[in-house]
Amino acid sequence: MKNAKLPKAPFVVVANHISYLDIFLMYSILPQSAFLFLGKSEILRYPIIGTYFKRLNIPVFRDSRVKSAKSLIQASREVKKGWSLIIFPEGGIPDRNPKLDKFKGGAFQLAKSTRVPIVPITFTNNHRLFSDPSFILGIAHPGLSRVYIHEYLSVSEIEKMSQDELMEHCFQTINEPLLYEYPELKLQEN
Repeated sequence: MKNAKLPKAPFVVVANHISYLDIFLMYSILPQSAFLFLGKSEILRYPIIGTYFKRLNIPVFRDSRVKSAKSLIQASREVKKGWSLIIFPEGGIPDRNPKLDKFKGGAFQLAKSTRVPIVPITFTNNHRLFSDPSFILGIAHPGLSRVYIHEYLSVSEIEKMSQDELMEHCFQTINEPLLYEYPELKLQEN
């Protein structure tokens, strides 16, 4: 695990999402931080994960703009109370793991509007350790998770960038270890 210094809370974590293991590992990665997940409401359908998610986090109902906006408003309130947020800006686990999908803008809009730092995190091999829980015969075996906690972006750095520049910067930062560990992804980019 590459481990950079974390900012003072609250902050927004943006991470790639390659397995449901990513969610559980956040508690080991950030043991001293009080945080909530902002994530897709579809996760509420999974028996164990859904129960856990409903009680401790903010679901985003992506099929409704009004409900999505309410989720961002709730997230802003929680940041003001001192909670950090974990957001997977791809909006779900990509079909072509570990290739990074295009980011959605909510995490970056939230960080700019609440004026908190952003901590980019890259998971590189969790998809090989634990698969989607809806796959009855999916992958689940022991192993070491490779995690990169990148240097955080301060509020002043965030203010100097547009939302699109911020999103692109975080995308490139998170993607770098994936391209290093999976050189074949570079060929897929062209």
